[in-house]
Amino acid sequence: MQVPTYLKLSVAVALATIAMKTAAWWFTGSVSLLSDALESLVNLAGALFALAMVLLAAAPPDEEHPYGHHKAEYFSGGFEGLLILGAAVGIALAALQRLLDPQPVEALGLGLVLAIVSSALNGGLAWALLRAARQHRSMALEADGRHLLTDVWTSAGVVVALVAVHLTGWLWLDPLVALAMAANIGREGLKLVRAAADGLMDHALEPEVCADIETVLEGFRHATIRFDHLHTRRAGSRRYVDLHMHMPADWTLRRAAALRGAVEQALMAAVPGLRASIQLLPADVEAHFDDPRDLK
Repeated sequence: MQVPTYLKLSVAVALATIAMKTAAWWFTGSVSLLSDALESLVNLAGALFALAMVLLAAAPPDEEHPYGHHKAEYFSGGFEGLLILGAAVGIALAALQRLLDPQPVEALGLGLVLAIVSSALNGGLAWALLRAARQHRSMALEADGRHLLTDVWTSAGVVVALVAVHLTGWLWLDPLVALAMAANIGREGLKLVRAAADGLMDHALEPEVCADIETVLEGFRHATIRFDHLHTRRAGSRRYVDLHMHMPADWTLRRAAALRGAVEQALMAAVPGLRASIQLLPADVEAHFDDPRDLK
């Protein structure tokens, strides 16, 4: 299943959970269930924006974006994080108002059934999204999956709170749990915003991926062949490696280009989604790019 398909499924599940949670709030009058329904609206907005960013990220390079649009997915994570923060503020305000003016909870059984069913839907979808995010290295899927997972824990807290209210008659438990939910949701929103901002920077590839790259290069190293100035970076789901390959100065261009092609193909076969760029240099020539290693 492709990334856009997962996000379309997320939109469909968000619509279903909005309907169920809104009905649960309508029947019970619980402010914590209202908070849960509001978060589902954020889920829907986040999934729609994530879908738009994934489609943009898949667009081919153009004159203004010669390296493609892969980083667009990070905007999805940041946007969803901001939406979560906004929902947390709204939930907190509603909870504070209900804490000052407690209201009885009604039709508890039906409300709990609807909350549990919607939570189960979100839980299954969150598991699928996080698994797909690892497979496709998609920030958009990871952000949506983590948000849904937060929603599952939130719903679990709501169910516990409503049962406690029913058993004890302590009406203040309902808004108190809603406040705790707001704090938890806000924390998750901050984490998503931070991760999205961090992703827009040119980070090196994961240590295990760099180790795979080194293993491939080791297979080509020779007394007359060496590699240096190796740099890696991530851009959305795409991975890049740039390096210099030094070889004997008396080699023909055809022979040198053939070896470079073999190294590039081996690197891209070892690391899915990798784009390798190798600059050819004679063995006795160094390239200087204000690298501290070259200035020693």
